[in-house]
Amino acid sequence: MQSNESELLIGGLPAAELADRFGSPLYVYDGNRIQAQYRRLNAAFAHFPHRLLYAIKANANLNLIRLLLAEGAGLDVVSAPELQLALRAGARPEQILFTPNGVGFDEYEEAIKAGVCINIDNLATLEHFGATCGSRIPVCIRFNPHIYAGGHSHIQTGHIDSKFGISIHQLRHVQRIVEAHDLNVEGLHMHTGSDILDAEIFLKGADVLFEAARSFRPLRYIDFGSGFKVAYREGDTVTDVEDLGRRLGQRLAAFAAETGSQPEIWFEPGKFLVSEAGWLIARVNVVKQTVASTFLCLNTGQNHLIRPMFYDAYHRVVACRPARPETKRLYTVVGYICETDTLASDRQLPETMAGDYLAIANAGAYGFSMASNYNCRLRPAEVLVLDGQAHLIRRAETLDQLLANQVELEALKPTQSAS
Repeated sequence: MQSNESELLIGGLPAAELADRFGSPLYVYDGNRIQAQYRRLNAAFAHFPHRLLYAIKANANLNLIRLLLAEGAGLDVVSAPELQLALRAGARPEQILFTPNGVGFDEYEEAIKAGVCINIDNLATLEHFGATCGSRIPVCIRFNPHIYAGGHSHIQTGHIDSKFGISIHQLRHVQRIVEAHDLNVEGLHMHTGSDILDAEIFLKGADVLFEAARSFRPLRYIDFGSGFKVAYREGDTVTDVEDLGRRLGQRLAAFAAETGSQPEIWFEPGKFLVSEAGWLIARVNVVKQTVASTFLCLNTGQNHLIRPMFYDAYHRVVACRPARPETKRLYTVVGYICETDTLASDRQLPETMAGDYLAIANAGAYGFSMASNYNCRLRPAEVLVLDGQAHLIRRAETLDQLLANQVELEALKPTQSAS
């Protein structure tokens, strides 16, 4: 993103012109920013063997997946449909880690048949896998390290009351299953949560997994998930991935010296790669003055970006092309959904009129991927800006597409009365 006194630029292109050209609301992604984030993370861990697996749940557009595959990323998938999407995007099976939660064994069977890396996070499934596959198929085991980390409670996944992972205190039980079925354990995994500020959280997890790794035959990899914090506000504290890389490398070197084994270190970044690259551009429908507030009512809402209402997430709001940038007013930015869907409260913005465009920042991750058709609203188009060129990568939905899977009963169809 770039800006000057008069307009917002995304990948060097004026945001307002993109909205005029492709319509609004509109998701826009800066592809070069995604590449830069991947390269930064890759460089931070360059001094030890590692792999970066893009968590496609963050944003599952085929073109963004392919952009990251071209950079050398693998893919983290959490469902059978995501697995199918990853393969359709062109990923090789060995580039894909299947790491679901609470799914039926039929999804594991699909992943096994596809030949991807398998990650299991509960004892019952691990036992079923052992009885079905034995040592024939390598497996990764997801542990819950009981580390309380992450931002909002909905994205904390490593604490003691989390549904994710096998408790590290059940390590002996895991070992008995492994021994009983001669399982080929190739990796250990954890994910403590998202929006983690402090590298110490990852290092505590590293200590837990490196210690657990001593209970298994030499591992091919240890996967620390992700959760790297990105900036949502000006001056936000973010995860220092370079510092993490240095300190984690020291831990790995000590583990290798003690055990004679040096597994690859895997991470599963999602938000870190795509969040800051994405913007949701919307038009102001109405400027509504009440006795308490001035509302900017947009032609979008929580149906397109649910994070502010679901996670209490803060997203910056930027005027795309303010007519009076020097004149500031206090606004509350709201959507058009028939319930409270506040996107931003009490924000100082340039004086805004109906018809102006606003852009909501950090919309690249868990924006479109969590969008819905609530109120029968249609989902917007997506555009990728790459090397100064804008490319339509998803058309806006139509009503026919919304109704495509509904089955109309002949008996309930309206009849035309004779005139």
